[in-house]
Amino acid sequence: MKNTLQINYWTIGGFEGKTKIEDAINEVKNMGLDGIELTFGAGEFSPGISKERCMEIRKYAESLGVKIETCATGTYWGLSLASTSAGTRKKAIAFTKEYLQVASWVGAKVCLVIPGAVFVPWEEQAPITPYAKVWELATASIKSLLPVAKKTGVIMGIENVWNGFLADPVAMRIFIDQFKSKYVGAYFDVANCIINGFPEHWIEILNRRIVAIHIKNFKRTDCAGGLHGFGDDLLDGDVNFPAVIKALKKIKYKGPLTAEMIPFSRLPNLVLPDIPLARDTAKNMKQIFQKA
Repeated sequence: MKNTLQINYWTIGGFEGKTKIEDAINEVKNMGLDGIELTFGAGEFSPGISKERCMEIRKYAESLGVKIETCATGTYWGLSLASTSAGTRKKAIAFTKEYLQVASWVGAKVCLVIPGAVFVPWEEQAPITPYAKVWELATASIKSLLPVAKKTGVIMGIENVWNGFLADPVAMRIFIDQFKSKYVGAYFDVANCIINGFPEHWIEILNRRIVAIHIKNFKRTDCAGGLHGFGDDLLDGDVNFPAVIKALKKIKYKGPLTAEMIPFSRLPNLVLPDIPLARDTAKNMKQIFQKA
């Protein structure tokens, strides 16, 4: 496959964003990958970053031949676009507007967006919101962001994630199609769906709507599995990569493939950054996809 092979910044730089972005870009170059997915919301790459600094990052990456095709964020878990609080939704929308703008400055074409959550499995104190209400509020928030997405030229990629919402491909397809816009697509994670399905089925159904893909692996245990199912070896798990590749070829997917290695299997001792993990992941990414 000729797709851009990237790795998410978190594995190289950690959740707090303490690793300088140029250093992370250097690591990606040394690993032999094509690009890096920058994560917005912690460290230097956060709200308030200037256009000038973003252009510096972009030019530095370009000088090394490293692409920045996508951006991701963990901010939505605490700042939901479908919050029942109007004030929180307003803040989430404002955050997303800046997120889209900053992504365009560094040259990204897709921003990962979590539209809302019915519940957050690992946060017992998080509120439970009725599914229909999440759909209503998320739809309204994303509609309000369409002009900004169009202006910046950055697509909002709706991710399938453990939020109790859009947990099957048909629901995701219907949700995306209602916007009738090329600026809303699917940011598909091949491992997040393993708990109750198969990525190759999702790919067939979502088809042209897929604008970006996260690559990791997951082990089903005790019928379904839990957070510890996300391991630290890309080759070890229940994702059938040959079937995924076949499905991607069938839909003629041309977008980036980004490794997002967050080894929850190590909890409660999960520590990032982890450069050896990043390097091992890069090696496995190339083994899986470069010969496909």
